[in-house]
Amino acid sequence: MRYFAELSYLGKNYHGWQIQPDAISVQQEVQRVLSTILRTPIEVVAAGRTDAGVHASQMFVHFDIDVELDATVYCYKINSLLPKDIVFHHIFKVQDNAHARFDAIQRSYEYRILLGKSPFTTDTTWQINHQLNVPAMNKAASFLLEFNNFQCFSRSKTDVKTYNCDIRRAEWILNGTELIFHISADRFLRNMVRAVVGTLCEVGKEKIDPEKIIEIIESKNRSNAGASVPAHGLFLTEVTYPDTIKNVII
Repeated sequence: MRYFAELSYLGKNYHGWQIQPDAISVQQEVQRVLSTILRTPIEVVAAGRTDAGVHASQMFVHFDIDVELDATVYCYKINSLLPKDIVFHHIFKVQDNAHARFDAIQRSYEYRILLGKSPFTTDTTWQINHQLNVPAMNKAASFLLEFNNFQCFSRSKTDVKTYNCDIRRAEWILNGTELIFHISADRFLRNMVRAVVGTLCEVGKEKIDPEKIIEIIESKNRSNAGASVPAHGLFLTEVTYPDTIKNVII
């Protein structure tokens, strides 16, 4: 039987989602605890792979086991053994061919900037001490919706077959001193969101014009885009599945 689990985690203490040979990862901790609780080796497949230091307020995984699980009971048991910075919220039985990664049709991220300084959000926001031209940043962000190939924002050494992504939302929202970039797409490239944010911040600092983003995208050259912003401001916030999947797991 196949189960989906919804979880969240603070990425500060982990070398990303994926298991690493010489560093602790979120996947390693999740599989360790599931294997202990369920008394059999468990491997999980996630909706995506977050990089080192990146957080997830919503992540889905799937795993297989040939026993019926009481979701409430097992979530409690799992959370009792997990580190405090990883939390299971729900477990759902799904169709045998349901896939946490391949069935996802949209993923959403937020990048959180604090325009100032606070000791309480040092692990979850990028704190900067200068103002940004938010209308110009939103103008530049709107051009992202007009393109599909985002090689210019991809990590240089990658084995992806395509650099195409369908971006459906790209918007900055300012609330007081909190500035959040919201972006949604069918898929994302490695390091893509952080590179996009870094480039848009160059617009916000008025170092480049908003229209420059068009030239950068068309160049397909990573060196033409801005530097990647720090990982700790980035959150995976939502993973969306088709209604056929939702009707089963929710």
